[in-house]
Amino acid sequence: MRVLYLVFNEGYTASAGEELSRVDLMAEAIRSARMLRAALPEEAEAVGLLAMMRLWSRRAARTGADGVLVPLEEQDRSLWDVEAIEEGRALLDGVWNRGEAGRYQVEAAIAAVHASSEVSDRAGPVRIAVLYLWLERLVPTAPVRLARVVAVARAYGAERGAALLDELGRRHRWGDDPLVRRRERVVRAHLSEMVGDTGAAEVLYREAAALGANRVEGRYLLERADRLR
Repeated sequence: MRVLYLVFNEGYTASAGEELSRVDLMAEAIRSARMLRAALPEEAEAVGLLAMMRLWSRRAARTGADGVLVPLEEQDRSLWDVEAIEEGRALLDGVWNRGEAGRYQVEAAIAAVHASSEVSDRAGPVRIAVLYLWLERLVPTAPVRLARVVAVARAYGAERGAALLDELGRRHRWGDDPLVRRRERVVRAHLSEMVGDTGAAEVLYREAAALGANRVEGRYLLERADRLR
């Protein structure tokens, strides 16, 4: 499951290259996850893993006609794969009450809220923040912690998100992984922009762009920096 999760994530957002996603890796991860679920039908986490992959079926909306990255909140939801998302919801519903949920079920639950109309209401962001706190307890890693910061900022405001980011930075070292360091700068840049500190945000966006090898993400970050000049 861990290997399939990593393959799917690399396909969803490639760590390097000219394309945001690698459809071949995503398709192979989903195919293999279906095989795993068929072999272990009582394994709730295997079902949760497949559910998460299907709930993330919004590839067509993640870049515009010009190839520029489109953030989740700005995406055209009519381009999402509704059938795949409904399959993911059904898979998750079938295992959610089988005892204590594991990481893949929790990640699928987060994706399910993102895919619902509830995400635009107050309840959606709060639920996502709570689910990320749960996920952090299951998977205490830097990417999960940074994702929780974003969720908290959306639910409770940029100031609270920034305070959490500073607290986590003091308690946990982000490490030398360039992908983690880039993500930390992107999160801090978004928070700085939200509170009106455009100068700091511009610098952080440029630093983040320099740390990544995915050209689509890098172009998006530089364009955000340019708009703040």
